[in-house]
Amino acid sequence: MDGRVGTTVHTGLLVSVTALVAWLSGLPMLFPSLGPSAFVLAMFPHSDASAPRRVIGGHLVGVLAGLLAYHALAEGIVMTNALEPASLDGLRLAASGVLATVLTVAGMLFVRVRHPPACATTLIVALGLLSTPLEGALIVVAVVALVGTHRLLLLG
Repeated sequence: MDGRVGTTVHTGLLVSVTALVAWLSGLPMLFPSLGPSAFVLAMFPHSDASAPRRVIGGHLVGVLAGLLAYHALAEGIVMTNALEPASLDGLRLAASGVLATVLTVAGMLFVRVRHPPACATTLIVALGLLSTPLEGALIVVAVVALVGTHRLLLLG
């Protein structure tokens, strides 16, 4: 199979598994940063970039940093709500996003689990979109499912 087609199909299959779980369960198991992670796994299947430690670890760092920043600075505010220009709530949310991103990058570099899509995960959490501890855990479970599916596809 052509590499471009194989990568496309592989990416689609990876995202399909979490989409199916999200659909069947009603849980938020499909979120924007899974797409880039699936693409990295499909594009570089045997690379260090696709190592489970990096992919899962990066997202775990992102979730933890996002939860910390959100609950310290912006709890109760959600990016999807219309905020007044130059409002205190808008500033708190923006600060949460910046802090979460900085903490995620520092954390990933410190524990050597670089995975750029995790910076999107941290913003999802820090901006109040999936910001409860349960939702953070579901993000990690979805990433583990994504990586597990990837490993199974490599065996087949």
